[in-house]
Amino acid sequence: MKEITPVGKFNVEPSVSNHFAWIRTRLSLERTFMAWLRTAVSLIGFGFTIVQFFQRLQGMDASNGRTMRAETPRDLGLALIATGVGALLISSFQYWRMLRYLARPPFDALAIETAQHIRTPVFLAAAVLTLIGIAAFVSVFFRFL
Repeated sequence: MKEITPVGKFNVEPSVSNHFAWIRTRLSLERTFMAWLRTAVSLIGFGFTIVQFFQRLQGMDASNGRTMRAETPRDLGLALIATGVGALLISSFQYWRMLRYLARPPFDALAIETAQHIRTPVFLAAAVLTLIGIAAFVSVFFRFL
């Protein structure tokens, strides 16, 4: 029986079950990142929608005589859009760091990405959504609606 010397914190033995465990971990990382993307899209879209909706209501008379401060919908929309963009940036950084972690020793013996990196479209989607979020923020902030 071959003795395996531990590297770092873990004793990683290349086997089929460990390799498939690594793949499951990698795919769960993808699913988590895509969940963050969905959340960010919802925040950005809802923030932009709130601004649009309440700007249309600004000209209407209130039945109880109370009026909303003119900047309230804009401030709430900007906060939601900024939260969505922030979530995209933080989750992208976290995803990238975990990809690097899973491709380094001691997991490189199990990784399928050492010879060639697997290209997934989630980074591209995150970049496009970040640009859309920034454009929405600028549009609301400078009132380009």
